[in-house]
Amino acid sequence: MSGDEVWLGVDLGTQSVRVVAVTASGRIAGAGAEPLTGRRAAGRHEQDPEDWWRATAAACGRALREVPPGAVRAVAVDGTSGTILLTDADGTPLTPGLMYDDTRATEEARRADEAGAAVWAELGYRRMQPAWALPKLLWLLARHQGPARLAHQVDFVNRRLAGHAVPADLSNALKTGAHLIEETWPAGVMDALGVPADTLPDLVRPGTRIGTVCAAATEATGIPRGTPIIAGMTDGCAAQLGAGRLTVGSWNSVLGTTLVLKGVTEELVHDPYGAVYSHRAPDGEWLPGGASSTGAGVLARDFAGRDLRELDRLAERHEPARALAYPLVSEGERFPFAAPDARGFLLGGTGDEADDYAAVLQGVAYIERLCLDHLDLLGAPTGGDITLTGGAARSAYWCRLRADVLGRPVILPADPEPALGAAVLAASPGRRVAEVAAEMVAVRETIDPGPRADRFDDGYLRLVGELERRGWLPAPTAAHARARAASDRAAPTQEGTSR
Repeated sequence: MSGDEVWLGVDLGTQSVRVVAVTASGRIAGAGAEPLTGRRAAGRHEQDPEDWWRATAAACGRALREVPPGAVRAVAVDGTSGTILLTDADGTPLTPGLMYDDTRATEEARRADEAGAAVWAELGYRRMQPAWALPKLLWLLARHQGPARLAHQVDFVNRRLAGHAVPADLSNALKTGAHLIEETWPAGVMDALGVPADTLPDLVRPGTRIGTVCAAATEATGIPRGTPIIAGMTDGCAAQLGAGRLTVGSWNSVLGTTLVLKGVTEELVHDPYGAVYSHRAPDGEWLPGGASSTGAGVLARDFAGRDLRELDRLAERHEPARALAYPLVSEGERFPFAAPDARGFLLGGTGDEADDYAAVLQGVAYIERLCLDHLDLLGAPTGGDITLTGGAARSAYWCRLRADVLGRPVILPADPEPALGAAVLAASPGRRVAEVAAEMVAVRETIDPGPRADRFDDGYLRLVGELERRGWLPAPTAAHARARAASDRAAPTQEGTSR
C-alpha cells in the first residue's frame, strides 16, 4: 500500500453520515459529514432511507475534495445494527427504515423465539429482542402486500453505490437471524416464520468484495467509477476495528447516541439472559458484546442548547452526584440486560442542573461498568485493554470519569470513529484485518484512573440495586457486580486484572 492511496470508510450513524478517506498509515486525507433526522414516538424510531443516500453522497463529496483523482482504492460502509427496510426488486424503498432501537415488534420477537429457539441457543444469545431486525422484518411483512426484499441499512447504500443488488454482510445480518457458524440463513426457521426465501439477500463475510461503484453513484458521490465495494459491518464492529485493539481480551466502548461495547474472544460467548450476542470477526475470532439504550443522546435531549464543555467543568464538583440517573435514550433496555419495559429515571434530583448533568454522565459510566461485570459473569476475558471511541470520546472530562468508574486505564485512539474502522475493512481484502488495523490506527492518549476512584462504588451499587429492585436486572448479574466491587475494595486494583 503506497502513501498516495486512500480507502474510504462510510459510517451511517443515527444523527449523521460520516465519511473519511484514510491512507495506509492512518492519516485522514479527507473527511465529510452530513446530518440525518428521524422520527421517534412511543417505542418507534424511523428514518427515510433516501436521506441515508442523500447524506452519503454529500459527505463523500466533502471527503474527496482534497483527494487526488485515482487515489481511492476501495470503499466500505458500516451502519446501525438491526436497522432495516423493505424494498422492491429495483431497490426502491417500500417502507421507512426501522431503526436499531425501534421496539414495536414485541409479539414478533416472541414468535421468532419460538421458531428459532434451538438456533438462537447455538449462537449464544438464546432469544431475539424486539429491537432486533428479524422481529421487525416479520412486522413489516405482515403489513406489506406483494413481493418485497429485505435490506439492512448498509445494503441499501451499497446497492446505490453498485447500481445492482448486493449481498448482505454477516455482521449486519446477525440480528436478522443469520447462522454465523454455518454462514447462511436458517431455512427451517425462516420457513416456519413465513419469510419467503426470495425476500432474503445472499450472505458474505465482512471484507468480501461485493461490487464496484457504478456511473450513477460516481456522479452523486465523486467516488471514481469502478472503485471496489467491500462488504462492511455494523457500526459497533467497525468501531472495534477502528480502535485497533483486536487481541483476545481487549474491548472497545463506543459512546455516541447510545452505548455499544464489543470485545474479542476465541470462543463463542453464551448468555442465558439474552443480552450479549457475538459477531464473527473477519479473521475468524468472535466479537461479543451488546448495545445499551443509554448514551449521550440523553444530553442532546435533556440539555439541548447548553454549553456541554461548561457543564463538564461544573460536573467535576459533583463526584459523586447527589442524584442517581439511569439515562435511557429511548424506552426499553437491551444490554447489559434485556428489559423491554425499562424506563429511564432520575432519583434524588435537587434541581441543580450541574448535579443532574453529572448524574447522567456517571449513570452512563455505571452502565458501562455493569456491562463488563455481566460479560465477566459469562466467562468472557475482560482484563485486556479498553478503548473509548464515539462522539463522547471528545469530552476529556467524561473519559477521565469513565476511567475512574471502571477503575482501569482507558485508551483513546487518535481518530476514534467507526468510519475509520470501515476504512480499515476496505483495505483488508487479502490480509488479516488485525494487521491492517495495527498500521492504520494510532493511539492518542492513555488515561489512568485517578486517586480515590472507588468514590463512585456506592453510586454504582445503588444503581445496580435499583435496577434489580425494579425487576430488570437479573439477580446473578447484580450479585456478581457486588462481588467484584467487594473484591476490588479488598485488593488494590492491578493493571490487567481490574474490573
